[in-house]
Amino acid sequence: MNAVTMPTGQHDLLHAEFARLHRISRESPFPQLQQRLEWLKRLESMLQQHRQEFVDAISRDFGHRSGVETRLAELFPSLQAIRYARRRLRRWMRPERRGVSMWFQPAGNSVMPQPLGVIGVLVPWNYPLFLALGPLVSALAAGNRVMVKMSEFTPETGALLQRLAERYLGPEVIAVVNGDADLAQDFTRLPFDHLFFTGSTAVGRHVMRAAAENLTPVTLELGGKSPVIVARGADLRQAAEAIVAGKMLNAGQTCVAPDYVLVNDKDKEALLDELRGAARRAYPTLADNPDYSSIINERHCQRLLQWLEEARAAGAEVEQINPEAEDWRPKRKFPLTLVQSCPDDALLLREEIFGPILPVLSYDKFDEALAYVNARPRPLALYLFDNDALRIEKTLRETISGGVAINDIALQVVQDDLPFGGVGPSGMGHCHAKEGFLAFSKLKPVFRQSRWAGTTLTRAPYGAGVERLLKWMLGR
Repeated sequence: MNAVTMPTGQHDLLHAEFARLHRISRESPFPQLQQRLEWLKRLESMLQQHRQEFVDAISRDFGHRSGVETRLAELFPSLQAIRYARRRLRRWMRPERRGVSMWFQPAGNSVMPQPLGVIGVLVPWNYPLFLALGPLVSALAAGNRVMVKMSEFTPETGALLQRLAERYLGPEVIAVVNGDADLAQDFTRLPFDHLFFTGSTAVGRHVMRAAAENLTPVTLELGGKSPVIVARGADLRQAAEAIVAGKMLNAGQTCVAPDYVLVNDKDKEALLDELRGAARRAYPTLADNPDYSSIINERHCQRLLQWLEEARAAGAEVEQINPEAEDWRPKRKFPLTLVQSCPDDALLLREEIFGPILPVLSYDKFDEALAYVNARPRPLALYLFDNDALRIEKTLRETISGGVAINDIALQVVQDDLPFGGVGPSGMGHCHAKEGFLAFSKLKPVFRQSRWAGTTLTRAPYGAGVERLLKWMLGR
């Protein structure tokens, strides 16, 4: 198998890889605790021993990706997820006792987490390492075999992960495949025991449709619009610095990046000034700044420019924060771009932006901001900057989103003990934490009958005894 793309006959090879893992998962359906811990230990060794190779490969795929960002947003959370799972796996695997009704005493009930079998993981290009390893860690902890399809936009990272994962874990545990969109479609049609997809809402619909042919359950980690609400009385500088950091991390190519800001009209100009200042302080230069990442490719760069032009033609005010007035185009170092007076029907306010463009909208009363969010598809992330406990509680009660961060951006994703997932158009199911382990497990209910069971009284032939019992069971 070629490390970058599968050769002629790639679809046959894909099916052969699946058939191998499927056979192994049926021959050895319940890997024991020590085996799973060993898998996780090997995965951690792979990351630790090849950190710089992953940093370099991802940077080559992007044209330039900040090495600090890769270590901070991909390597660190991946390693933390492995360590967290290793510490808790024995407890997660332990059967859980459940209650028994008085009618069936002295029997026993329990639920036992059982591996599903073979898990398929479709990985996007924006965080190709973390978004491969996040579900991989959960799937291995749950005792599964895993097939990983890497994005065609990150061939260097895909080739490296294929080579290393299969060396450290072995072909009896994992298969990493690389190829184009046609291969990805074929991948989704395989009869996995669970399919995990991270990507856009539009593609998520196709993935779910393909999986339905095999009744394959899916976890969809999608995107959508993740709003920021800045309440009156919030620390505007703190808010601006967090918003800029979250928006310009990976050049905005993050599913939980802030997509637009709602700020009280009395604070709007002050917040805009703080946003400009925060961007200039964080990124005083762009083109040759090693801290700032490139847009993944020219096609995505053109898309962002076209959406900006559409908004500008409809009357929006567009302002790029480019402190040194550099030519950023050759290296695709797209500046933070603030957009005011953006029409609601513009693509910038209808589609996930996935780049460093930030519409700033204003509201009069706080309830108007909540209503604006609630009138739109449910977001993957909701951000609130506020110090008023009652308003915070009101926001948590009266909005529905995949997750919430208060007075910061994106950090809800990297909390080891918090699940991550969307709702409605922003996704379904969870990964991370114990919920990730459970997503790739079947909670098998187990009923253990006692040798002194009384259920014989309810068996035919029926007589007066069962009639008296039924009166008691059903109530008079």
